[in-house]
Amino acid sequence: DKATDPGVPEENWEFIQQFCDRVNASTEGPSLALRLLAHKIQSPQELEALHALTVLETCVNNCGERFHHAMAKFRFLNELIKVLSPKYYGTWSSEQVKSRVTAVLFSWTVWFPQEVKIQDAYQLLKKEGIVKEDPRLPQDKILPPPSPRPQNSIFDTDEEKSKLLARLLKSNNSEDLQAANCLIKSMVQEEQEKSAKVSRRVSTIREVSEKVQSMGEFLEAHRTQELSRPDQEALQTLLQHGEKLRPLLFRLASETVDDEEALGEVLQASEELTQALRHCRQLVPSQ
Repeated sequence: DKATDPGVPEENWEFIQQFCDRVNASTEGPSLALRLLAHKIQSPQELEALHALTVLETCVNNCGERFHHAMAKFRFLNELIKVLSPKYYGTWSSEQVKSRVTAVLFSWTVWFPQEVKIQDAYQLLKKEGIVKEDPRLPQDKILPPPSPRPQNSIFDTDEEKSKLLARLLKSNNSEDLQAANCLIKSMVQEEQEKSAKVSRRVSTIREVSEKVQSMGEFLEAHRTQELSRPDQEALQTLLQHGEKLRPLLFRLASETVDDEEALGEVLQASEELTQALRHCRQLVPSQ
């Protein structure tokens, strides 16, 4: 209650730390803490809910693997989803609270890619249109990496930055902590941009593959017969869709010049599309 007191405008870090200590001191600490936090996050008092979200994030960063496993269960994730869903509390939860909950869930998809239920819960929100786009992670507070970190996390891919980050986080100097905050944000943003590029590449190559398959099926079905008017219109539609994909592949090739394997996939998709378009154009009736 003291850590989430809505009568106090600023976070009370003394009580928040005490809460984390209690969580770590008991075997049942994580599950009990999450039940209490879920109740507070669903509070009709905006400040109480926001304080509870700060406590939650602090626990994630200070309470270790037992807490991570407990929070990654549907039992708790569903309580967060209720805050966003119009079927439950989404109609009266404040926009600031809903924005924070969305940011928390999204940040967990970045920090804990191995937790399938977190990924599923977030994708469900996107599928139902409750989350329209991925939020930008908050810029106004420290977001240290949780411990233990998953293997191959973004903080292990750049050894120089990782060493600098570890040194800054150990400092008691507020300027060093600010610098750590900026470094973490930039590293997370870089990872998000990389993920977005990978997602675009996979999606575009999949679409190209589907279009090439459609063209192949069309060619096979009309190889020995004259095209009717509807068939000609269908052919033109296929050609138009295929042509729209070519500049996308060109852009993807420019983005993947440093990744030989990815570049190979893009170039192969481009070659297959070019061949399919060429064969289909041979069916276009001469004027």
